[in-house]
Amino acid sequence: MRTATALALLGGLAVLTGCGGAGSAESTAPPVTVRAGGDETEVDPTQYCLSGEGQRYQVTPPIIEVAPDTPIELRVPESVAEAGWGVQVFDEQLQEKIGDVDVDRGAAEFDGITSSDVVPPTFYLVVVEDADTEECSGLAGAWPVGFIRAPTGAPTTP
Repeated sequence: MRTATALALLGGLAVLTGCGGAGSAESTAPPVTVRAGGDETEVDPTQYCLSGEGQRYQVTPPIIEVAPDTPIELRVPESVAEAGWGVQVFDEQLQEKIGDVDVDRGAAEFDGITSSDVVPPTFYLVVVEDADTEECSGLAGAWPVGFIRAPTGAPTTP
């Protein structure tokens, strides 16, 4: 079940994130792995429920340049898969949510989106852990990653 979303600032960018929680005894917030066009990128969270304490992090979300129709694969840690998660789609400023993608509970990977599935050529995907309002006042993981879709026929950077 998706619960309330909260507005969080990160390096001047407003990040609307869903909250979720799986209280754990982890000592560091886990990254999420994104694969687009064969390249893998680890994404650090902007917020996470760590050992029962809500944490916010000052990180700059990675930006990945992709060709049209590039498959995008997202992989989360087992603790996030067990809690449940989804993907929120945002505009290029991380201010307007333009869509939600549900992921099956327990799934650690999702590959049901391409760089051409989102209408604006520049957009963010935010991996959002399902909320547990008992932990961290509902605050849990949010991992934003930006994408710039190159025009058809344009080379992309490696």
